[in-house]
Amino acid sequence: MTTSSIEIQTKTLIDDLKATCASYGLGNDGNEYKIITQIFLYKFLNDKFGYEVKNVEQTNYRTRLKSSEKWEDALKDFTDEEYKDLLSFLPADSPKLRREHFISNMWNQQTKGDFSTLFDATMVDIANYNAAIFSMKTESETKLTLFENITIHIPDSGKRDDFARALIAKLVNFNFEKVFSQKYDFFSTIFEYLIKDYNKDGGGKYAEYFTPHSVASIMAQLLVKEGEDISDVSCYDPSAGSGTLLMAIAHAIGEERCTIFSQDISQKSSKMLRLNLILNNLVHSIPNIIQGDTLVSPYHKTLEGRLQKFDYIVSNPPFKLDFSDTQPKLIDQKSRFFAGVPAIAKAKKESMGIYLCFLQHIINSLSAKGKAAVVVPSGFVTAGNGIEKKIREHLVNEKMIRGVVSMPSNIFATTGTNVSVLFLDKQNADGKVVLIDASKLGATVKEDGTQRTKLSSDDIDQIVNTFHNRLSVEDFAVAVSYNEIKEKNYSFSAGQYMDVKIEYTDITPREFVLKMNGFRANLKSLFTESQGLEMEIQNQLEGLEYE
Repeated sequence: MTTSSIEIQTKTLIDDLKATCASYGLGNDGNEYKIITQIFLYKFLNDKFGYEVKNVEQTNYRTRLKSSEKWEDALKDFTDEEYKDLLSFLPADSPKLRREHFISNMWNQQTKGDFSTLFDATMVDIANYNAAIFSMKTESETKLTLFENITIHIPDSGKRDDFARALIAKLVNFNFEKVFSQKYDFFSTIFEYLIKDYNKDGGGKYAEYFTPHSVASIMAQLLVKEGEDISDVSCYDPSAGSGTLLMAIAHAIGEERCTIFSQDISQKSSKMLRLNLILNNLVHSIPNIIQGDTLVSPYHKTLEGRLQKFDYIVSNPPFKLDFSDTQPKLIDQKSRFFAGVPAIAKAKKESMGIYLCFLQHIINSLSAKGKAAVVVPSGFVTAGNGIEKKIREHLVNEKMIRGVVSMPSNIFATTGTNVSVLFLDKQNADGKVVLIDASKLGATVKEDGTQRTKLSSDDIDQIVNTFHNRLSVEDFAVAVSYNEIKEKNYSFSAGQYMDVKIEYTDITPREFVLKMNGFRANLKSLFTESQGLEMEIQNQLEGLEYE
């Protein structure tokens, strides 16, 4: 089975699961995403387990399993001791299943009464059995296991058995085993399709689940040069959402050569991030995924209580948000929020610039060799005063800004705000700063009734090559020194450093006279019209009387 065919079948599975939920009254229900993502993951882990047991190092076990048409049937003949021994050969990050957990076993149990209870108990038992591998936690150390009761979301208890049977019936038509060698390029598409209906609402006001892959790709490629030898590094996102940026940077570095750390206030997006890690061979990082408020209670700290430092940080933080309830807890943290914390607005509290707090937190979380890419509203790059200006001054004075890319408008589906990406680099003290105006790149497309700008691979290559080679390109990019930025009032806008060009056109004396006569005639007409309007206004005023 080819990768393209299994991608089609996987998307069909997702559609079928959504149709089943809709048939039982759960379409667009707040719990639908829990059911869809958990059932999808159950299928994925079942097939992953089968793939791993058929490839164990123990020759006898491997031979017995591969010679059988169905690995589930072969495992029935294993003694309990053999089965236990088999599990000991599995990789540390591999799911562990009891024989009663298999989808094939659930299929065979469908005719039994109270099947929904058995189904839910099985899901919970899988979660508990794999808690050490797949559980993430909150900032207060509460564990969030992989699965929970599913059929309980059907209010009519008489329909729960049929609902459970309908879900199981969708899982037996194909197998994931052929694509376990695939990574980001395959599963990012699947993941986006899986959550596309659940990243619009219901995730809490902090959550913005999806950063366009073009933006994520640019951020990763500008932080990590192709072919760069990197190993044993840490990657962090303090407002991770579903993890698109983390997956992109991990893929650029190599999933086995980095460890992921994250925190996000939304439990929903944190669970989606965990799913993303499982799909992308980053299970070893799940213990570092924290659900909680990064600004108020940053979880990742040293034993001395200081902020943990990271080698790579990527983030698309929320821009504007009412955080007036927690603002007083931040205001006194002078060292972390060195440029200040936005004041509580008297009106329109939802416009408070929370991203400025995340940006300062990121700056304070970079290691001595750290690099970061952070999405900000484009107004940040030229703001003449306030916290924005103070942060830019800090980045220049500390010589840790590597470049800025101003993106095309409407590149995000969820906001019309123009955005730029800041690239920080603690080791760019002596280097040029590359400012790129990519606002004219991309093509306008219509998706789900919304106009969006999409960057092509050529557009992305142009940005990446210009950035890494520190090129100055007419009407596109400039490479400037820190002193030049200071002279321009710390502006990060490429346009302010580009020469203004005036184009001259040669014309004959006769053409000049004709143009000037046209200008005079046009002005005379406008002046005459203006005089008429003035007279009319005066007449109207004279006719006004007090009643």
